[in-house]
Amino acid sequence: MKLSPINAPDFEGRQPECPTDSFVPFHFPKAARVAFAVELGRFLEQSDAISQSEQLFDLLSSFARNFGCPWIAYGSPPDQRRLRPVRHHPAPILTYPHQWQERCFEMSYDRIDPIVKTSRKRAGAFRWSEVYNNASTTEDERRVFDEAARFGLRSGISVPLHGPDGSFAIMSFARPWEREFPEKTMACLQLAALHVHLRVAEFSSSSGVEEVPDLSPREKQCILWTAKGKSSWEIGIILGISVNTVNFHIKNVMRKMDAGSRMVAAITAVNVGIIEL
Repeated sequence: MKLSPINAPDFEGRQPECPTDSFVPFHFPKAARVAFAVELGRFLEQSDAISQSEQLFDLLSSFARNFGCPWIAYGSPPDQRRLRPVRHHPAPILTYPHQWQERCFEMSYDRIDPIVKTSRKRAGAFRWSEVYNNASTTEDERRVFDEAARFGLRSGISVPLHGPDGSFAIMSFARPWEREFPEKTMACLQLAALHVHLRVAEFSSSSGVEEVPDLSPREKQCILWTAKGKSSWEIGIILGISVNTVNFHIKNVMRKMDAGSRMVAAITAVNVGIIEL
């Protein structure tokens, strides 16, 4: 039995494409468990045959949608940047809504992100609601969750990924509705996240030491202001250049960083130490 993430209920019995709907009853719980195991096994088998990060995350995204999670975030916090030359560490992968990514940069939420703080202290996956309701979470930190919900990310889990060499990354899965993640779902997504993280490490080992992309002074200026949440128009005013020129430099940075968006390029530039916020 194969469940399609497009036209079938997810493993928890709800339709991923209709986040506001109530639960859709699963009339065959035994069949659902079989499908769950089959899909997990298929994911692990298919991921072992992949040799590129982009394809690996496409596969993970499809798998996560079985659990109603259309959004994934993966990467190392900014203070994990390394000196030149660097061994290729996890490139940030963000499928969060672009408006939310821009808001995070604008407000510098990476500096007060409660998910990062909690991940440093935890070894296993945790629900965002646990952090929100924790007595040690500040009002500023709760505001990050509150704003994320307004942009559609209403519940989620995060998986801390600690390496033996002190490296640190986080994989997060987010949903557009407010429902707690069952323990089995968390265990499955944690397994998938760890497997992907290990596969990325294998890619890094095979590629050896990778030089940090060489950016021009103007490219560094443009991506720095992008990382600070400025629009192309604002950057143009600050630097005294046209919007088209700003976009030209940012596109060059994206190409050199092999990044799918300006936000990912900015995060990568911070992570590898090209710019400092």
